Amino acid sequence: MKQQAILNVDVEQGIINKNIYGHFAEHLGRCIYEGIWVGEDSQIPNTNGIRNDVVEALKNINIPVLRWPGGCFADEYHWKDGVGPRENRKRMVNTHWGGVVENNHFGTHEFMMLCEMLECEPYICGNVGSGTVQEMSEWVEYMTFKGESPMANWRRENGQEEPWKLTYFGVGNENWGCGGNMRPEYYSDLYRRYQTYVRDYDGNKIYKIAGGANVDDYNWTEVLMRESARYMDGLSLHYYTVPGDFWAGKGAATGFPEGEWFVTMKKALHMDTLIRKHGTIMDKYDPTKRIGMIIDEWGTWFEVEPGTNPGFLYQQNTIRDALVAGLHFHIFHDHCDRVQMTNIAQTVNVLQSMMLTEGEKMIFTPTYHVFEMYKVHHDATKVAIDMKANNYEFDGETIPQVSLTASKNDEGTVHVSICNIDHKHDAEVTIDIRGLEISNVNGRILTADKMDAHNSFEDGENVKPVEFTGFSLDGKGLDITLPPMSVVVLALN
Repeated sequence: MKQQAILNVDVEQGIINKNIYGHFAEHLGRCIYEGIWVGEDSQIPNTNGIRNDVVEALKNINIPVLRWPGGCFADEYHWKDGVGPRENRKRMVNTHWGGVVENNHFGTHEFMMLCEMLECEPYICGNVGSGTVQEMSEWVEYMTFKGESPMANWRRENGQEEPWKLTYFGVGNENWGCGGNMRPEYYSDLYRRYQTYVRDYDGNKIYKIAGGANVDDYNWTEVLMRESARYMDGLSLHYYTVPGDFWAGKGAATGFPEGEWFVTMKKALHMDTLIRKHGTIMDKYDPTKRIGMIIDEWGTWFEVEPGTNPGFLYQQNTIRDALVAGLHFHIFHDHCDRVQMTNIAQTVNVLQSMMLTEGEKMIFTPTYHVFEMYKVHHDATKVAIDMKANNYEFDGETIPQVSLTASKNDEGTVHVSICNIDHKHDAEVTIDIRGLEISNVNGRILTADKMDAHNSFEDGENVKPVEFTGFSLDGKGLDITLPPMSVVVLALN
């Protein structure tokens, strides 16, 4: 049955913060080392040790913000070990991720250099779990103070004369778990204390982000908002899409059954419920929505690829991941009044990554292509699009088959993104367009003929966007036929 949608271009619903398309790179597996940092002496083409192909790829999707150094790693990271001559930097054991030696060759200067190369904002996560107030305070001073001080002078000695611009700073990470196993009352008090010494130097205004809840821990949000709201600019939320039982088995990244496809889509849609419920608590203490919801870890989490280090979290990335990304972006757009940043986990070689590398080789994942297709929504104005979707049914359960979002850019072009998450059936959609005289429509599609279709180092272009022509313009409306498992972006002007 054909599904009817109404697009009201004149009904504007807020700005889609480009930071919703943010990224996360942790010292985990081969994300930083091999994925981003190869060192100046590497045979892999690089600029000052950072691999060129990864930089070029990330610039192509207009990466707006990058979170670092963790994750769980952040609360065992001591920043002073990662500055100064690399040969003198302290080596440590990465106890969270694989038990490998961390040589600290990629530290503050290298990260800030990477962000400058990417022309993106740095988002640094500080150590509350095993660090001190002084350590955190001195890190901010080292990075942002222009005048005469021990930390600013040390930065100059290490080759950076001028301070960096730093907007986003997280005061701890997952302090309910790997960041210290704290109660919300205890962390809230620690947050108030630590953030006091995250100072604004020389006109650099820091946006302070408190460590928020794990999934549906609404009590955590209640306590943090009640006790510490006035001291924060943002509050984080972490949620991963896992089709299996997290500890008993997450499910495979490829070769999975039909039921796991459906469950994955259902669990991805659960993000909307989490935002609504946590947002309702935030509204009670912050009705003007001054405090941003910062979903700085999200994405799919499957079992690692066979034969790889279990602590490296290396998984393949399929058309299923692409649909999960599209659904999340639609949900984030719907909540653009509260959600001001999200950071997918993670950028390279870890979990739902943008790229996979193998030596000098690099391939794009289907998720990368969704980020590239959706960059048209960065800082655009969300416009109203409403549809009652048909049911997508599997084994007696139902979820909506189609998800849509729309935005208008400064030139007046309207972009409509549509996901058909049904793994078997086409979706026929008619969009009644109001408030826009259309003279031109063009589109792109990302789809596949297998549920686990993915790109490999043997075939890096198996799943990629192509021109979409499955639509017709009739009077004031668009008739669209979406194939199964597809992500489509239409440009209307």
